[in-house]
Amino acid sequence: MQGKRPKDSYTIMNELVLPNDTNTLNNLMGGRLLHWMDIASAISAQKHCNRIVVTASVDNVSFKAPIKLGDVISIEARVSRAFTTSVEVRMDVWAENIPSGTRVKSNEAYYTFVALDSDGNTVKVPELIPETPEEILLFEGALRRRQLRLILGGKMSPDDATELKALFFAAQQ
Repeated sequence: MQGKRPKDSYTIMNELVLPNDTNTLNNLMGGRLLHWMDIASAISAQKHCNRIVVTASVDNVSFKAPIKLGDVISIEARVSRAFTTSVEVRMDVWAENIPSGTRVKSNEAYYTFVALDSDGNTVKVPELIPETPEEILLFEGALRRRQLRLILGGKMSPDDATELKALFFAAQQ
């Protein structure tokens, strides 16, 4: 199985925030945004894996600025690391008010997907080959984020999280 570059899975999804997408303050509802982010990140993961993927986890979603009625959102999704049968996808969400010409980063998040065959069994995914300094930074951080997800999900003992422990021990020295 040949490795792939992050740009091979890069996805941009645009949505217009309409009245049915907003709360009583005319801000985009968080759940609607999470739904759109799930779609954009799944497309990115499927491009990388060339397989059906299912969402395994959603974590580290931060809401920095409200998105208003009439804004156009752009969700930029890219695979940040591939593991054995799963991939982590990094997303950045931008809100653009076209009449005023303003564009603001409103959200970022990491979603994890597992690749499946036609019978619903997990399958190996292609390796990710980071090239740029930003891609390398995201790639290296993905192992620590994965270990944290596994610990919080009760699937890994903190004692086995070597990358996370190394981070804390390095900070103490």
